[in-house]
Amino acid sequence: MRSSKPFSAVARGDPYTWQTYKPGRCSPPVVLLQRLCFSIIGYAVHQSSNPTVDPVLAVLRQYFGFESFRGFQREIIDHLLAGQDAIVLMPTGGGKSLCYQVPALVLPGVVVVVSPLIALMQDQVAALWQNGIRAAFVNSTQTPQETASVLWQARQGALDLLYMAPERLLMESSLAFLSQLPVVLFAIDEAHCVSQWGHDFRPEYLGLSVLSERFPGVPRLAVTATATAVTRADIMKHLNLHQARLFIASFDRPNIHYTIVPKNDEKKQLKQFLDAEHPHDAGIVYCLSRKRVEEVALWVEKSGRRALPYHAGLDKETRQRNQATFLREEGVIIVATIAFGMGIDKPDVRFVAHLDLPKSLEAYCQEIGRAGRDGHPANAFLTYGYEDVVKLRRLLASSSVTEPVRRIARQQLDTMLAYCETTQCRRQLLLRHFGEQYPRACGNCDTCRAPIATWDGTIVAQKALSCVYRTGQRFGVEHLVDVLLGKTTERITSLDHEKITTFGIGSELSAQQWRSVFRQLVAADLLTVEPLHGGLRLTQRCRPVLRGEQSVRFRQEVEVCTPAKKEAQSAKNPHSFPDQQSKELWQSLKTFRQEIARQQGIPAYCIFHDATLQEMVDKRPTTEHDLSKINGIGIRKLKAYSNELLRIIKQFDQENSGG
Repeated sequence: MRSSKPFSAVARGDPYTWQTYKPGRCSPPVVLLQRLCFSIIGYAVHQSSNPTVDPVLAVLRQYFGFESFRGFQREIIDHLLAGQDAIVLMPTGGGKSLCYQVPALVLPGVVVVVSPLIALMQDQVAALWQNGIRAAFVNSTQTPQETASVLWQARQGALDLLYMAPERLLMESSLAFLSQLPVVLFAIDEAHCVSQWGHDFRPEYLGLSVLSERFPGVPRLAVTATATAVTRADIMKHLNLHQARLFIASFDRPNIHYTIVPKNDEKKQLKQFLDAEHPHDAGIVYCLSRKRVEEVALWVEKSGRRALPYHAGLDKETRQRNQATFLREEGVIIVATIAFGMGIDKPDVRFVAHLDLPKSLEAYCQEIGRAGRDGHPANAFLTYGYEDVVKLRRLLASSSVTEPVRRIARQQLDTMLAYCETTQCRRQLLLRHFGEQYPRACGNCDTCRAPIATWDGTIVAQKALSCVYRTGQRFGVEHLVDVLLGKTTERITSLDHEKITTFGIGSELSAQQWRSVFRQLVAADLLTVEPLHGGLRLTQRCRPVLRGEQSVRFRQEVEVCTPAKKEAQSAKNPHSFPDQQSKELWQSLKTFRQEIARQQGIPAYCIFHDATLQEMVDKRPTTEHDLSKINGIGIRKLKAYSNELLRIIKQFDQENSGG
């Protein structure tokens, strides 16, 4: 049984016993007691200038094994402990979860975490129990008996954190039940799901505004890893967080290298990328359709790598099994639609590859954020083509969304395509999109490492635009390229297109170069894609080009840009060791971790992160006190694993010192 919370005397006194609550709205006396409690705790925390008696730092050390917070974490936690609402934007791997997990161990009651990640709740809860934190979840995967057991624990004050899916929380029976508990914080994870302009809109999130009505004295925290100004406004509006303080951390992920290339046999391009950069690493490959996911997963498997598919068309058991394999085993590649990835906490994902164009920069940022969560070098690789734009426009045109939503989605797609075609630093553009300025070129993206040359394509652009016009503004790229190259195909002759003035005027470029020209004209908004059949049409912006009043420059197509040799090596093997003995100790500790994880049926990183094992290798602790100073080892893990860890290190050192 773990030790009580720092404020357990307040927590278990008469004002906070669960029997004082009645179903429905919190009564005014209860709200006043809650606010008084928050004021007392907030005052106590701020008065604790001595870190040896600071309850927040004590929790961080005792349960998480860290000596200090990162970035805004402490400021956010203090704000919540004072009973105030907050909206937190922090990149993937930035430590958002600590912002509500620490208050759960300081405040006298239970923190309710609203999460859409039903498939991951079990692993999330298991990881918390590894740290000695009393957590549980309630969702549709449980039997009635399992649910009843969790609710009983909550009533008994035996839980620090309770995870619930939004649709479960919004049931009247759940709201009534929660009103009987000393709920001290609602943490709304993946808060961008409330926005129709976001890439993961979930209608059930709109109902979460009820929390401010039913629990007026309970602070709320909305957290997300990606949100533009429009999405942030939606979070404030739909979650009724108008008075919430906004915390925005830098979205820069300096350890991620960005590479974006035009499609030219994307499977071959993916294989070259994997062979060169990640021959043994775990990673995620995103595809647009379920059929394509299955094809690519099978192809990667036949190429000699362990690959598993993941999409909504698979049965629930297969999805869960494939996800668990990816999380628990090393070197597995998951090939997936965007249905996969939200909430994935696997720290050693070394790459995220997109074989199709993402729908928006928001989606792209969220998805590549799943790489390199451990802070070591990782790669974001993307192939894209004109056909992606056609498919996405077609999907958008056939969707049932309102016209304003459709218009925003078209703009987001245009922004994504323009990002792919840029010759500027990709990191600068990505951060600028989220309202953040990056002072210089990053030196860690393809456009920085191999600056893109441009060429004057004004005449070529005029030929392409004229060809679109002469053929009636209803044909796709392949037909237009054939016309420009003067090919007398059956289709061209049947349409009499060999008789128009643009037939055969483009022999100075190859078919591939013309495809690049048309793609860049779409990205420059000089042409637009007709969604139903994929034909190209002129836009108003093309008129000055056709009249010779405006010049056009195109980017020179290049091969895949790979990192410099030294840095590429660090991306392939992020763990560096001074000698072979240290590497062997690292492997011994990993083997121990893997065996414990296998016995407990949880991912290895839930036991220890790689960074914790590396610190053990570097510092060679010899006593339990030494081990307690390693980052990531709290009291619970120290008691559970210290004897075996110290034995492994001692035995290894003795064997390698001749003792």
